[in-house]
Amino acid sequence: MSPTPPAVPEAPAYELDLYVTGATPNSTRALRHIREICEQYIPGQYTLRIIDLYQQPELAQQAQIVAAPTLVRRQPLPLRRLVGDLSNREVVLAVLGLDDLPPYPLP
Repeated sequence: MSPTPPAVPEAPAYELDLYVTGATPNSTRALRHIREICEQYIPGQYTLRIIDLYQQPELAQQAQIVAAPTLVRRQPLPLRRLVGDLSNREVVLAVLGLDDLPPYPLP
């Protein structure tokens, strides 16, 4: 009998990139808002990559980012973008495709 292979971890359902410009008020707000939304609606089902345009301008150029903060949903497809501080929860939920999901209760 051969040993059971180790389980392959499942890829997160949501892959998000948040492009920011340092610790500016808008960037800080956007980061806080997207973390709150993800933890409330898709806890444990997402990866969030923070990309500072000042430190990694080549990534912004590759992704054709022209304003910050910008949220990019890479997975699930189709790719979607949202520019701003992400304070309009309804718009963020719609862009992420989460507007039909109920929120998880917060601890």
